Amino acid sequence: MKLLRTIRLDPSDTFVFEPAAEPGEWAVSGAFVFWNSDVEQLEGKARSAFRSGFLGLDSLGWSTLVQIVEVSEGDRVAVLDRLAAQLVKHFGAPDIATARLAAEEEVAFAVSLCNQPSPSSAAASVLPAWSP
Repeated sequence: MKLLRTIRLDPSDTFVFEPAAEPGEWAVSGAFVFWNSDVEQLEGKARSAFRSGFLGLDSLGWSTLVQIVEVSEGDRVAVLDRLAAQLVKHFGAPDIATARLAAEEEVAFAVSLCNQPSPSSAAASVLPAWSP
């Protein structure tokens, strides 16, 4: 199985996003952050996050680039647990069980991004893991 981790090739994310994710965080699309926003009215850093950011799960910061990495089932469960906890603490989920259901959907979407057969414009910010 594959999931997404944030990467930073240069300091530009620190200028583009508020806040910027730290390199190496587990990441999801983060579109849910904007569920109650009129996306046509987004400006500046919020608009950049909506249009081109991936949400880091620890900092709740944004990253332009993510890396596709192989993970274990234990890693997937840890990502689900972290996202569910963040949904309760910061996004108003009523309880951990409800948050866990939402986290399952968000992580499933992240997995689907990792499993695209070839790069496309829709996933241009997703980079495969590199190893020498």
